[in-house]
Amino acid sequence: MNADFRLLPQQASTMAPRVDALFWFITAICIFFTILVAVLLLTFAIRYRRKTEDYFPKPVVGSKVLEAAWSIGPLALVMVIFFWGASIYFDMMRPPEDALEVYVTGKQWMWHLQHSGGQREINQLHIPLGKPVKLIMTSEDVLHDFYIPAFRVKMDTVPGKYTTLWFQATKLGTFDFYCALYCGTEHARMIGTVTVMKPREYEQWLTERADRSLALQGRQLFQKLQCVTCHHPEANNRAPILENLYGRMVELEGGRNVLADESYLRESILYPAAKVRAGWRPIMPSYVGQVDENDLVRLIAFLKGLKTGQTPARVEDFPAPAVNEKEAAKDKELPKPNEQPKATDKAKDK
Repeated sequence: MNADFRLLPQQASTMAPRVDALFWFITAICIFFTILVAVLLLTFAIRYRRKTEDYFPKPVVGSKVLEAAWSIGPLALVMVIFFWGASIYFDMMRPPEDALEVYVTGKQWMWHLQHSGGQREINQLHIPLGKPVKLIMTSEDVLHDFYIPAFRVKMDTVPGKYTTLWFQATKLGTFDFYCALYCGTEHARMIGTVTVMKPREYEQWLTERADRSLALQGRQLFQKLQCVTCHHPEANNRAPILENLYGRMVELEGGRNVLADESYLRESILYPAAKVRAGWRPIMPSYVGQVDENDLVRLIAFLKGLKTGQTPARVEDFPAPAVNEKEAAKDKELPKPNEQPKATDKAKDK
């Protein structure tokens, strides 16, 4: 027998044993009732068969106890399965607050991953052992599905919105991840690996691949796109202030409230008229076609950490460069290229 054969992938996350326990419970119930039905079917077929042409069996009188048993029993089983599964699902959908954040973009046919420190990976993900990791995912083209069998987690990546997925690795090593949703001709090649490292080795890996953080890149893009022209405390109230916005409830026109999460920030950048904040006019232009998914990740990373007083200054707020009057006078006296020096008064007399 092949020593590498596994009925299920190895368990390498905190969620894997819980998922497997529920899976085996449901499997055991299915096996039990399959055998029970088969045995009863065979037993009744033999016992209540028609022995002769003149044989007529006596009518079977119903049993209220039996009817109650086969109604209440299955109901109790499915409710156990429901609440057990709901408990696992809710824990899967609520990442810890201290989780490391990694942005994932799926596109035909590769995975692009960016760490908060600016480190970038293609079809690879390096994470520390024993630390919760939250993936913030989207797609550039079609539906994909990020699936890590050893961690027992999977989630669709949807164009135009963000989905999240989290896990906490419990074993060192390298584990495969896949696109679990057919997405085109090269779907089978859309695979990668998760490398679980010791915390110290992970910190060293981050240092060796250090780049400008996503928040810093987002700040520079925020200034390049001239967002500070309106989103500034001294911008004559042309647009809302974005400081301390992430994670708050925002009131919209019409009285509805929404949470300012990654999806809200993304939509507000691309389609600002979709959810207009109460008390403001929809004057912001759309940035569709001007920023791609990677730019959106950088802008959102900056806005998530933007605190009071950290909005970049507007260009017009900077003073004009000081000019040394003597140096300026000398520059005026110097001849320009391809220009003959002016004749002096003595030369004119000659």
